[in-house]
Amino acid sequence: MQPENAQQHIQAVQEYLLSLQESICGSLAKEDGMKDFIVDQWDRAEIIGGGITRVMENGAVVEKGGVNYSYVEGTNLPASATAHRPELVGRSFKAMGVSLVIHPKNPNAPTSHMNVRFFIAEKEGEEPIWWFGGGFDLTPYYPHKEDCVYWHQIAKQACEPFGDEVYPKYKKWCDDYFYLKHRKEHRGIGGLFFDDLNNDSSGWPFEQCFAFMQSVGDHYIKAYQPILARRKNLPFSQTQRDFQLYRRGRYVEFNLVWDRGTLFGLQTGGRTESILMSLPNKVAWHYNYQPASGSPEAELTDYYLKPRDWLALSKAEEA
Repeated sequence: MQPENAQQHIQAVQEYLLSLQESICGSLAKEDGMKDFIVDQWDRAEIIGGGITRVMENGAVVEKGGVNYSYVEGTNLPASATAHRPELVGRSFKAMGVSLVIHPKNPNAPTSHMNVRFFIAEKEGEEPIWWFGGGFDLTPYYPHKEDCVYWHQIAKQACEPFGDEVYPKYKKWCDDYFYLKHRKEHRGIGGLFFDDLNNDSSGWPFEQCFAFMQSVGDHYIKAYQPILARRKNLPFSQTQRDFQLYRRGRYVEFNLVWDRGTLFGLQTGGRTESILMSLPNKVAWHYNYQPASGSPEAELTDYYLKPRDWLALSKAEEA
């Protein structure tokens, strides 16, 4: 990317991200049927930048959901960005993205997360360094195999136009990334995760990298909305509700301890309310909780929260 083309590319990415946020919020509000997302447009005096945070709380289906668009500029990238890329030290940067987390009320409906983002780091007299990142992942509490298979089928569809190796690569990266080291367990059943996507890492030009990021963003609602529609009205017990709140604690732990996006936002002086919108409004911790052997609660960690080839499982069942 030449410096003279940078602003044109940045504008194209911004326009896509804003349209993606609008589209996803419209689809989820329709699925909820009772509440809509409030719109909170913000800017920060301490930094150059701002964003639009959209939040739904206590809907008929969505207990807490946030869809955030943000854009920030700075003179130096924070340590969370330069730790594994020392060549970025001393460069100014622009960062933009859409990030969302949806926590349904019904324990049979899984929590979902999606993020797509673009970074560009510039230095006078040198070519800009740019990259895309993002992905989506699913965190069930009372999983259904058909949902897990479907989620990964759509993830694969998002990757197919870009090569056969893309889905397995970013599926494994997702499994590796969303892992709670202090608990020795995975957060959910995975999906896709990619970062540092540019011409150097993939051989793809800017246009193809941008197209891949858009494909991931566009396929999120195709993957999630049908699952939410199938599970949102299933009956559930207080025991299931209590277990859902307990497992949400794992979600909070990952976001506050391990998530690079959370660290980046806090280290760049981002808006705390928007950064932490991913946290559920109801959550519980219980000391040394152990589910009964053979129970649905035990099956979650014993079977579902293990990296596996969901697409192969689908083919085996069809045979």
